[in-house]
Amino acid sequence: MNYLAVLAIYKFEMARSKRTVMQNIIAPVLSTALYFVVFGAAIGSRISDVDGLSYAAFIVPGLTMLSLLTQSLGLAAFGIFFPRFTGTIYEIMSAPVSFFEIVIGYVGAAATKSIIVSIIILVTAWFFVDYKIEHPVWMVIFLVLTAIAFAMFGFIIGILSKNFEQLQFVPLLLVTPLAFLGGTFYSIKMLPEFWQTVALFNPVVYLISGFRWSFY
Repeated sequence: MNYLAVLAIYKFEMARSKRTVMQNIIAPVLSTALYFVVFGAAIGSRISDVDGLSYAAFIVPGLTMLSLLTQSLGLAAFGIFFPRFTGTIYEIMSAPVSFFEIVIGYVGAAATKSIIVSIIILVTAWFFVDYKIEHPVWMVIFLVLTAIAFAMFGFIIGILSKNFEQLQFVPLLLVTPLAFLGGTFYSIKMLPEFWQTVALFNPVVYLISGFRWSFY
């Protein structure tokens, strides 16, 4: 494997994020902080405990996972789509780099950036919520594997998309709704029995539930 090529792609993508700090880091952190303020403080004060936890503490893992899913998928999709859109992808394709090495470079950078955003969100949550992490090792495993999986999914979307509309189609109309319906803001036990059964067909339910378990 050409590790130097993988590192070059990885470093280039990480350096590009420095030019888009507002879009890739500050914006998702601020939006998540607003969720904590609105749902955790304003609405959470009117909701009784959920599964033995305060509502504000309950939504911390869900909001973190929501940000991780959307960021890892979006960053990977845009990371490979933009070189295709501008034509600079041919510079990479003409270099002695295999497709596998290209995937590792782009997916690794997108996963890393989404994990960084998630960690910043967890640190920010400390200012609003008193939460704990009972199983930190499992939490990290969930965080890393989910980031890699959705970054790979985003890479595929970026490869198949022909324009910016198609690039946004799956994240906006599929992933985000599944995340909101996957127990980000509520426990599926609160749903009627029929909708609990329906919710079990949503794969994001298991990601959020597992990530929440690693906390509490």
